[in-house]
Amino acid sequence: MIRSLMVAATGMSAQQHNIDNISNNIANLNTTSFKRGLTAFKDLIYQDQSISGAKTSDAGNSLPSGIQFGLGATLGSLYKSFTQGDLISTPGVATNIAFDGSGFLQVAMPDGTTSYTRDGNLQLDSTGQFVTSEGYVIAPGITLPDGYTKLTITPNGRVQVEVDGILQEVGQFELARFPNASGLSAIGGNLYTETAGSGAAMTGIAGDNGFGLIKQFFTEASNVNSILEVGELIKAQRAFEFNSKVVQTSEHILKTMIDTKA
Repeated sequence: MIRSLMVAATGMSAQQHNIDNISNNIANLNTTSFKRGLTAFKDLIYQDQSISGAKTSDAGNSLPSGIQFGLGATLGSLYKSFTQGDLISTPGVATNIAFDGSGFLQVAMPDGTTSYTRDGNLQLDSTGQFVTSEGYVIAPGITLPDGYTKLTITPNGRVQVEVDGILQEVGQFELARFPNASGLSAIGGNLYTETAGSGAAMTGIAGDNGFGLIKQFFTEASNVNSILEVGELIKAQRAFEFNSKVVQTSEHILKTMIDTKA
């Protein structure tokens, strides 16, 4: 019975991690470009009581199957799903962009490193540069001139403005993508950093070499589905309760055994 207590405890711990992840997904239901986390579980090691194929007699008979006791479950991985969220129209906000397809903006961090984001809710700083909502500069830097009257961002990321009625091109958004985007490390603020698991960033222009197109006057919504998350939450709660019931049953059997010996 001690084994069943330990096994059920691992199941409860695994489902607690599952619920933690689901709660974070639901909390970010309305976070721009948020990517839902997915959990995957794996079974723990097994204890062999008898081994399949072991000899059972001098005549050479062998066991057709062994006896193994599993020791429970644990969290195998927790990774991001980078399926695209819905594109939300933001009329009148010319600095907003969304990606119809794959691609990340590159963000210059204060320590000199580069982070990546799909959050196209961009703004302009005091110098006219495109920055994130937290003030980090989009790389390569694009600065709008004083006195411009119209801002246009083309599907391939070219930034154009009108100054005194004359159309000028002032920069080009450069995108990045990764062999395994799920391997990126989320650092908060809708930012990700490259890891060994994600592979090195490949840069390019929107619409070329597998990159998606840019849509001005749009932002990307979270890809969290509230109905799906509630369904997953119910499943996790039931699994937690079932494991809890195993603990209660095991304790009851142990108590009965102890009382019987007494």
